[in-house]
Amino acid sequence: MVEIKLTDDQEMFRKMISDIAKKEFSERAKEIDKTHRFPHENVEILRDCGVMGLTIPEEWGGAGMDYTCYSIAVEEISKICASTGTIFSAHLSLCTVPIEHFGNDEQKEKFLRPLATGVKLGAFALSEPGNGSDAAGMHTHAVEDGDFYVLNGSKAWITNGAVADTYLVLAQTNYELKHKGVTAFIIEKGAEGMSFGKPEDKLGIRASSTTQIHFDNCKVPKSQILGKIGDGFKIAMMTLDVGRIGMASQAIGIAKAAFEDSIKYAQQRETFGQKISEFQAIQFKLADMMVDIEAARLLTYQAISKHDRGEKFTRESASAKLFASESAMKHTVEAVQIHGGYGYTTEYNVERYMRDAKITEIYEGTSEIQRIVIAKELLKEYGL
Repeated sequence: MVEIKLTDDQEMFRKMISDIAKKEFSERAKEIDKTHRFPHENVEILRDCGVMGLTIPEEWGGAGMDYTCYSIAVEEISKICASTGTIFSAHLSLCTVPIEHFGNDEQKEKFLRPLATGVKLGAFALSEPGNGSDAAGMHTHAVEDGDFYVLNGSKAWITNGAVADTYLVLAQTNYELKHKGVTAFIIEKGAEGMSFGKPEDKLGIRASSTTQIHFDNCKVPKSQILGKIGDGFKIAMMTLDVGRIGMASQAIGIAKAAFEDSIKYAQQRETFGQKISEFQAIQFKLADMMVDIEAARLLTYQAISKHDRGEKFTRESASAKLFASESAMKHTVEAVQIHGGYGYTTEYNVERYMRDAKITEIYEGTSEIQRIVIAKELLKEYGL
């Protein structure tokens, strides 16, 4: 049984993050979406609030808070500005957290502390131009050379792309071992042989920086191997389990924004002599929105509950991400429908919510991949 009642501290944290997002990000969200401008000021605000290392222990510069607070933060930020929610979530769950879990003390002091305090921004480089969903089929490779490994290859769809300072990069060190030959490297911006492609011109989350990263004989010290040689795939899968909690939370935030804008509009817009909120067709849409939002949050908190107990939560995080993202896409489309012709214009935010929602069905594992993950876990669970 999942306990969904937040503690007083968690409720206070939700209010704090919600107030910050509304005050600091709301007016800027439309502008940065239109111009595709990376919101450095939003990142600075989150840094000054001490949340860039939200779940990282205080001894390494973080806030030492739980993953329910992480989910709350991503939801409330994404409700106002999904681009900022993406930047924050990728930094924390995809780069900072794996270094906390798998890094040695020297790596934590050098890399984790600046990330946790928000002095530096993190990114995660797994996908490649030809193998987004096939994580084990990467072509980026690393060859041992004395005290270094030399990396060659390209990574694609990298959130925080060229604006990050620290990158967690996955590369093949032994093709014969397939996924067991993947190794994780911590690479700093400015490394010789590392370069960036042009920013992607995206449908949604336009203010987050998404680029390719190229490695041309990029030398990385062995001291910057995260974990051991061959641990990369294990590290990536654990990282994605945690990251999917963030993506589910982001989808919930986007859907909640669409719901709140829709219920407000429905109570103001009149047609045929009455408010459209009085029509049963609109009421059904609003009811379905709220049911799915609450169901998605329950699934997300169930995954968090298993994570916090130290239990495997792969199926639960995949289920939360799958349901939340597909619900967000469905209901942002409905929000545009409720707003009618106005919803199709940039005067209202619902068209942005719809564009932002689509990526939640794609990154950190498409909906199809989530179904594969869930099915595999079910077959293990119920297999004879």
